[in-house]
Amino acid sequence: MFRALRSLLMLTALCAVPLLAPPVARAAEQVDLLLVFSADVSRSIDQPKFQLQREGYAAAVSDKRVLEAITAGRNKRIAVAFVEWSGVSSQKLLIDWTLIDGADSARKFGDQLIELPRSFAERTSISGGIDFAMDVLKRSPYEAPRRTIDVSGDGTNNSGRDVGLSRDEAVASGVTINGLVILSDRPMAWNPEHTNPPGGLAHYYRANVVGGPGAFVIVAEDFNSFGQAIVKKLIAEIADLGPPRGVPPGG
Repeated sequence: MFRALRSLLMLTALCAVPLLAPPVARAAEQVDLLLVFSADVSRSIDQPKFQLQREGYAAAVSDKRVLEAITAGRNKRIAVAFVEWSGVSSQKLLIDWTLIDGADSARKFGDQLIELPRSFAERTSISGGIDFAMDVLKRSPYEAPRRTIDVSGDGTNNSGRDVGLSRDEAVASGVTINGLVILSDRPMAWNPEHTNPPGGLAHYYRANVVGGPGAFVIVAEDFNSFGQAIVKKLIAEIADLGPPRGVPPGG
């Protein structure tokens, strides 16, 4: 009887082993691209410009040409997040990681973006925006062969650490940073070189902000042309085409 009891106890222990084993981690869902929109909402961007920028992003994500580029990928979907930034301590994740795999998901993303209130209106820390976007990328629930940060802005870095250091750290981690420069019609009265630095803002972005394989800068001549500029940029990024036609690498 003792032997029978010992055999029963051993069998019970063996059956319990699988219950004690650690759970198997689920593989992250695969997408073709992880893309963080990192948008400047500093005080040089007045309310009309802010609205044009928001509406430009929302319309671009739903653009037929952009959706065609998304669904032509291997996984037929990308994941996007939207960040707004201003001064050194002013960054906000406006929309967390969202799958875009067709017209419905794109429209929902755009509708949500337009409805959300503005986050800041302070100084301009491009470096803070990049560093924050890197943190957003690190905690993405999706995996992709490519990771990109889209930085859009209308001025130079004037708050926080050197933007070149933030750029170099991101590129060393395998992240590509592309730039969308929004030119100003008139220089700022109190600081004209902020929006119109020597050599131009596009040159500043090439030298200090963008980096990584095939990185480029797209120029929007003004906020009204922002929407078409972001469409052109998105198609190149999603389809992994490198710089759009007429735009050299790095610029």
